[in-house]
Formats: sequence, structure tokens, C-alpha cells
Amino acid sequence: MLVLTATEMDAIALRHPHAVRPPFWAVWRVPAMAMAIAVYVLFSWWFFGIGQVLATTNWQIAGSYLLQWVTYEYRPTIAIDKDGAIKVGYPRFDPIGPNPDPAWMSLDRGMMERRIEAPASGAAQTSGFVASPFMAPPAKPATEQPATRREEVVKRAEVRFTNEARLVVTPDRVVVDKDGETLTLSVNHDDEVKAQGPLPAWATQKRAGDRVIVAFGASGWAQIDGSSVVIHKRFFGWVNFIFDTNSAFFGKSAGEVLHLVVSGERLDPARSNLALAVDDFLHNPSWQHLDVWTKLLETIVMAFIGTLFAALVAFPLCFVAARNITRNRAANQITKRFFDFQRSVDMLIWALFFTRAFGPGPISGMAAIFFTDTGSLGKLFSEALENIDGKPREGVTSVGAAPIAVQRFGVLPQVLPVFVSQTLYFWESNTRSATIIGAMGAGGIGLKLWEAMRTHTNWPNIFYMVILIIGTVFIFDTISNALRSRLIGRPQH
Repeated sequence: MLVLTATEMDAIALRHPHAVRPPFWAVWRVPAMAMAIAVYVLFSWWFFGIGQVLATTNWQIAGSYLLQWVTYEYRPTIAIDKDGAIKVGYPRFDPIGPNPDPAWMSLDRGMMERRIEAPASGAAQTSGFVASPFMAPPAKPATEQPATRREEVVKRAEVRFTNEARLVVTPDRVVVDKDGETLTLSVNHDDEVKAQGPLPAWATQKRAGDRVIVAFGASGWAQIDGSSVVIHKRFFGWVNFIFDTNSAFFGKSAGEVLHLVVSGERLDPARSNLALAVDDFLHNPSWQHLDVWTKLLETIVMAFIGTLFAALVAFPLCFVAARNITRNRAANQITKRFFDFQRSVDMLIWALFFTRAFGPGPISGMAAIFFTDTGSLGKLFSEALENIDGKPREGVTSVGAAPIAVQRFGVLPQVLPVFVSQTLYFWESNTRSATIIGAMGAGGIGLKLWEAMRTHTNWPNIFYMVILIIGTVFIFDTISNALRSRLIGRPQH
């Protein structure tokens, strides 16, 4: 083995510099690629205004939306009457259920003399009698005094958000304590709120006398007006996910429900407790489990039927489009242009067209998937046919087989695994796409998801449907991968 010294290497480099000098592209390849990537990133940053978007994004609102996906609220309103009595009310569809008495709210009650408002003079009339505008109502005797009665009212309300945060409402003020800081607000019935001292960082007021918003982080927030305090007490989880407030099982523990289902007395004489529990769960008005699952099944069927019909139509047409199978240039070009026409328009556009033609519903979604995928699968199938090995065909032809037999035994065994693999992939992909086109009116869970998003209030329900969609895609992806791996003989990873 010949070993050259350093002096000999330098001498060879002097005589033949082109032999030892690295090529230009080998030296500058990495810096050029890094420079191209940097220029592309800077151009995209400027063209799409990413810096401005990040600067103007309200991350607090974004975080609040994400928090609403995994939490629920109780929204009591603490109203202060003019005579100082305090009333606590809940919205009609508040998830706390009937007869609310939450542990995080304390009410101090006491007796108070309250005025009874008498009806206006002359307001009550006998049927069929119309008072003349010239008839004055009888004058009230000067000695008549407004009627009063003594009744029990709420004089003080305390809401505990956390161990270190609470809100106390009295007839003339609202006191908020949080993390060692105290905010005192004077309220009156002119909808004017005055803060005694500067506002802490967790309280906001747009202008003097306006409402005050106090934030308690993940525990909720409160809006303080001149005559009311609206509480938004937040808890993690999905409230009433199993049973709604209208159910006979509402508020019962899992053990109590199990006891009632197995051996308890019938809550409904017409059916068993198990049937009642299943019915209450499926028809839960807050979560609508049965309707959501039905819409999800519509989406799955929409994707399956659309993909299946597309594969069935694309299969025979791809043999016409393949140049090495059909030796007719006109037939090849017409079929390929037909495929291009179908797949050149996005599935979403076809969904809008078919929705207008057939009306909203799964039929429009299936037609959009079928029309788009016929073109895509036809192109892929025909390209697979054009890349087959011609020797098996020649062998089958040499023994005098009919043209159909040539395709069956010389062509189909080579391309069938590819055809099935591509079809399975499109089926899995269309499970996702069916959700999007469903939101455009094609039905399924996509439409229900879009309807829930438009309200900007049902974020837990939206997250519930998103989880179902993701889980469905995971399942079908696993099934599709397993079938493709078994079909082409590869071990699963």
C-alpha cells in the first residue's frame, strides 16, 4: 500500500489543483440552503404579517376559550333592591339544578319591614267597562299610609371563589378580598360603582362609575353593577355529563345509581331503573349523547359509502386511462381529462354544489366524496397500471389466454394491493374530510359542531365532539394501517 507524505501531497496539489479542490457546490451547499430557508422565513413573516398578528392577539381571551373547554360555570345573580333586601337568582338552565344551595355561597338572613306596592288607582276595571278620559280617579285620602309587612330577607351574601379569594355583598357595598388585597366598592341604584382607593391589577373599570370586573383566574370572575353582582363560579370538569337536572338520578353518587339500577325500587312504574338510566343518559338535553353519536355515525357512513362508490367507478375506468392497457390515445385522454375535471375542484366546493342541488343532508356529502375521489383514485390507479411489469402479461398472452384473463392473471395481481391500499387510505382521510363538508350543510357531526360553535357558549360540548372525532380518526387510522400492512405483507410497527 502506497502512503504519500505531506510534502508529496502538497506537490501533487500544486501540479493538479483541480483534482484536490472540492467542487463549488460541495463547499457552499449547506450555507446556500441555510440562506434560502432564512430568506423564505423572513418573507413569510413579512407577507403574512405574523409579527402584527402576534402583537395584536389577545392571549387572555384565547386562554379563556381554552379554559371553557374543560370547565363549567354556575352563574347566580345577586340583586340589591332599593330597600336594601338582597335576592339571589339563577338562570333558567343553570346546571346547578333545582333548589340550589351551594356550599361556596353563604347567605345571612334577617327580618325587615318592607313596603307593599299598592296597584295604581283606577287600574282595575270591570269587564266591558271603559273609563272615560274625562273621569278622574278618586283622590287618595290624605291619611292613607303605604302598607308594609315584616318578612325575612337576605341581608348579606358571601361567595368564596378560593381559600384566599371571596366576595361579600351588602346593601350599600361590595367587598372583594384576593391574595391579601381588599377592594371596597360603593354601589347604588343609579348603576354607579365607586372604588374606595385604586383598583388592584385583578380588577378593571373602563371609566369612573362604570361596572367593575374582578377576575379570580381559573376559579371564575364577577361583574359588579350598581344594583347587582353577576357571579361566574368556575369548576373543572363537564357538569351533568351523565344525568341532567331533569333526571331522577341527578345528584346521586355512582354507588347510589348502581344500587337503584340493580336492586332499588322502580322510579318509573312503566320501566326498569336500568332502562330509565339508559334513556336519561342518551337523551340528556345538555349533552345530547344519542344525537351526537347518530351524527357521528352519519359522518362515518358518509365517508365509507362515498369512498366505496368512488373506488368501484374508478376501477374499470383506470384500465381505459392506462396507455399500456388500452391502446387508444383518444380513450386515454378523454378518461384522464375526466379524472382531472373531477379532482381539480375541491371536495368542499362540490359539497356546496350538491347541497344546493340535493338539499342539506348526508346524500350531498356522499356525492361530494364520491365525485372528488373518483378522479383522485382513477388517476392513482391508472398510474399504477402504467408502471407494472410487462413480463407477466406477455407470459399469460403467450399461452393464448383471452384479453380478460390476461388482465385478471397478468395485471391484477400486481396492482390489486396498491388499489386496496390507496382506497383504505382515502377512506381514512375522508373520515376527517366528511366532518368539514358536513359543516357546510352536508350533515353529520360536522354540521352539529358548527351549530354549537356559532353560539360561542357550548365550548364543553364542542370539545366533547372534537374528542369523538379525534378518537374516530385514530380508530380508523389504526384499522387502515393494519389492513394495508397485512395486505402488502409488511409487519406492523
